[in-house]
Amino acid sequence: MEMLSLANELKENSYPGRGIVIGKSPNGKFAVTAYFIMGRSENSRNRIFVTDGEGIRTEAFDPSKLVDPSLIIYAPVRVLGSSTIVTNGDQTDTVYELMSQNKTFEQALRTRTFEPDAPNYTPRISGIMHIENGTYHYAMSILKSNHGNPDSCSRYTFDYSNPAAGEGHFIHTYQCDGSPLPSFEGEPKPVSMMDDINAFTDMLWENLNEDNKVSLFVRYINIEDGTYETRIVNKNN
Repeated sequence: MEMLSLANELKENSYPGRGIVIGKSPNGKFAVTAYFIMGRSENSRNRIFVTDGEGIRTEAFDPSKLVDPSLIIYAPVRVLGSSTIVTNGDQTDTVYELMSQNKTFEQALRTRTFEPDAPNYTPRISGIMHIENGTYHYAMSILKSNHGNPDSCSRYTFDYSNPAAGEGHFIHTYQCDGSPLPSFEGEPKPVSMMDDINAFTDMLWENLNEDNKVSLFVRYINIEDGTYETRIVNKNN
């Protein structure tokens, strides 16, 4: 499959919804991940990312305007030992808790389905990065309704062992804007990565739709020693 420009993928789609990128920097030194959220409603747009231990969580920018926290307040990123979990909902906690009990990423996600937000039935997208003793591999997952049928959940997991330097994968909740919102289709998209965390963060933020973007998280993890750098960008400041 041809490597795509992540900048173009974002620039040409006004509403991919929430998105996860995972890959390896071109110099081979860093495991890279990014997670962004977008919003069309006032409730969805009234959010920021804040640091929470080694991970992050969402919180209301203006608590007085928070209407329904059930699907918008959660921890998108948590760290469990040598694994970094990134998801678009409270399934982060499910993966964290069940992997703590020696279950696998896939086993944890078998206990969950798509979001109960009819008629969109937003997919739950998840990623996990394993970095240990100088090795790195990652997996991505999507849980989605069967073409809008809420009685049937389709679960897909994509595993990437020893990923190539400079390559990553991008998965997002919606194909594009619409009513109802059409779910993401196909495999995670192969995309080119960058060595510099600041340049990568700037590229992502600048190409997300200005009206709909809300928050962005980026982390570069040193594959050799596990140390990391993080960037958080919030539209609401």
